[in-house]
Amino acid sequence: MGSWTVELNDANFGSQIQEGVTLVDSWAPWCGPCRMQGPILDRVAARTQGTVTVAKVNVDQAPGVSAAYGVQSIPTLLVFRNGEIVREFVGVQSEATLLAAVEQVGVHEDASRK
Repeated sequence: MGSWTVELNDANFGSQIQEGVTLVDSWAPWCGPCRMQGPILDRVAARTQGTVTVAKVNVDQAPGVSAAYGVQSIPTLLVFRNGEIVREFVGVQSEATLLAAVEQVGVHEDASRK
């Protein structure tokens, strides 16, 4: 996990996604595509630091989160805005796709505050 990503689990998940924009990667260490997604997520986290929280949740260690959000395939990436899912991706996603998704959500959040 990169220095700009946050590790989530069943205990801290709810509180971590409540404010702002959060990109959550549901993954497992034994998952090949998840290992491919990891460095991409780290680059997204580095580029969005201070504006977006980028987090990872190990589905084997946080089964409650997986069940609550219907994660059946990994990697699954969820974009939250103030605790609500606004985008969902299944499978490896490019840096450009993830940056566009969080930027779009962030723009909508900023517009709703005006």
